[in-house]
Amino acid sequence: MKEKFYITTAIAYASRKPHIGNTYEIILTDAIARQKRLLGYDVYFLTGSDEHGQKVQDLAKEVGITPKEYVDNIVSEIKKSWDIMDTSYDQFIRTTDAHHEKVVAHIFQKLYDQGDIYKNEYEGYYCVPCETFFTETQLDDGKCPDCGRPVSKAKEEAYFFKMAKYQEKLMKHIEDNPDFISPPSRKNEMINNFLKPGLSDLCVSRTSFDWGVKVPFDDKHVIYVWIDALANYITAMGYDVDDKGELYQKFWPCDVHVIGKDILRFHTIYWPIILMALGEPLPKKVFGHPWLLFGSDKMSKSKGNVMYADELVKLFGVDAVRFYVLSEMPYAQDGSITYETIVARYNSELANTLGNLLSRTVAMVGKYFDGIVPARSNEEGTDNELVTLAEQTVQKSKELMDEFRTADALDAIFTLLRRSNKYIDETEPWALAKDESNKERLGTVLYNLIEVLRISSVLLMPYMPSTSLKIQEQIGQSAISWDSIQSFGGSISTEVKKGEALFNRIDEAKFMKDLASSRESEAETAKEDETPKKAEISIDDFTKCEIKVGVVKSCEAVKKSEKLLVSQIQIGSEVRQIVSGIRKHYSPEEMVGKKVLVVTNLKPVKLCGVLSSGMVLAASDENGNLSLCTTEKDIADGSEVR
Repeated sequence: MKEKFYITTAIAYASRKPHIGNTYEIILTDAIARQKRLLGYDVYFLTGSDEHGQKVQDLAKEVGITPKEYVDNIVSEIKKSWDIMDTSYDQFIRTTDAHHEKVVAHIFQKLYDQGDIYKNEYEGYYCVPCETFFTETQLDDGKCPDCGRPVSKAKEEAYFFKMAKYQEKLMKHIEDNPDFISPPSRKNEMINNFLKPGLSDLCVSRTSFDWGVKVPFDDKHVIYVWIDALANYITAMGYDVDDKGELYQKFWPCDVHVIGKDILRFHTIYWPIILMALGEPLPKKVFGHPWLLFGSDKMSKSKGNVMYADELVKLFGVDAVRFYVLSEMPYAQDGSITYETIVARYNSELANTLGNLLSRTVAMVGKYFDGIVPARSNEEGTDNELVTLAEQTVQKSKELMDEFRTADALDAIFTLLRRSNKYIDETEPWALAKDESNKERLGTVLYNLIEVLRISSVLLMPYMPSTSLKIQEQIGQSAISWDSIQSFGGSISTEVKKGEALFNRIDEAKFMKDLASSRESEAETAKEDETPKKAEISIDDFTKCEIKVGVVKSCEAVKKSEKLLVSQIQIGSEVRQIVSGIRKHYSPEEMVGKKVLVVTNLKPVKLCGVLSSGMVLAASDENGNLSLCTTEKDIADGSEVR
């Protein structure tokens, strides 16, 4: 019977289309799942979407649709991104699924009935994007300590979970299971920053919004994210309080939750304690991966530095994007992505190291042996070095992937490929081909190269599945089992098939020029879209435009533009980034603190590569003078203009 392996991603929050930093997690998890399947495990791979909460309710209200309609649209984008990246998940759970909502209510009832949940009143500060309450001392300069956004003071009746009741039990579990939290630095962070100082009781219901699962015995309250979202890992397996379900009994406890480091506390403290209270086993491991940054900055729509999977795939292809994010992300430190670094790695590793090795090898087999893979007979010392490295790479890559060190595993594979290119230079097949007496030696050299490509194609299956199959097709080898690469020499005498280049080199200068031109074109289109229409309109047309009062919190000049300023504008409970062509009339310093009128339901656009989510209103005269529009009296930001 196959050994079971249950792996999950964190479920994606259904507020916006996921960017490549979000998408990295599903690619990483997919690589781990594919590796386990390759090794013969019975794998179950779960992903999904987190769809309840105040943020979704507010966003739906902004665009004038129901929360369910809103999340349906976003979930479609999430699935599209996951599928574009060729991920092999077994189930996509939604927290709006009927079974999930039913079981969440049952879980809440059980915890309440056994005395783990009680009613009280909460007073503190709330961050809507993070869906988290903070005390005043936890704030960072008055802002959310996790995301840096503004918080709002909140006071409401709520139900609380008795976290401290299970603190010692959780501490003992972590001590007894040193691999429960990884990497080790994440474990130390959880122990020192949260467990040792002592746990406060956790707010697990809300009354200030109603988009969520109702508390079964108090319908003024909705069940908060910590129970609702986290329970997906067991509800997806058919779990219920009184009926564990077939999948749950087969696969739980989960082998690993793959999550971002920013939600480690919820998965290593809140979730284990909830499971302890339910009397269920804890997951075997929680792996907190680092962030994929744009250069040195965290990706953020407000900063205009977001990359999306579908856009990158159009530029580079699926497997190239998968390769980049998996090879550039260190085990415990943040990784980096820019267009320049993608092009550099694409050319050096994919086009040169891998693509060139395949192209040269297949071409030489075609030229010197009529396309038939030759036999291996006349071996020399250089061959033994290559063979030994190939066999070591198989074992090394497995050991590294057992620890989820994808970047290190890929580096080991490409070290073998680079050594194979060097092997060609050392053995000089073209020189051997000039003398018929060297035919056997030439055959051995080319066989060894075909065999390295076969082994590498299997090793690359978790990371670049489509590329692996293309390699196997060109070298005429179809064995993709893990057992088939445990020793060197599994290639058989078949016909090679010269195909298209795996990866064509990219002219970096031309690529960046074309990219800049495309961005400029987007900016010009955006400017045209902002040009006022002079045609007569009805009152119905005017009411389609949503205008609100905002306060400029910060402002700076847009690089490479003499006209544009980019402002962070507080509009009620949210902060919008808006680009305005007013630099000749206002300095960034003058803008800070001004109350302005903002059109908030414009389609977001990029101006000079910077995302703008709205438009600041201003009046100008025929002499070129410009004045920002504001209100006569002092009125709260977020107020609607009508």
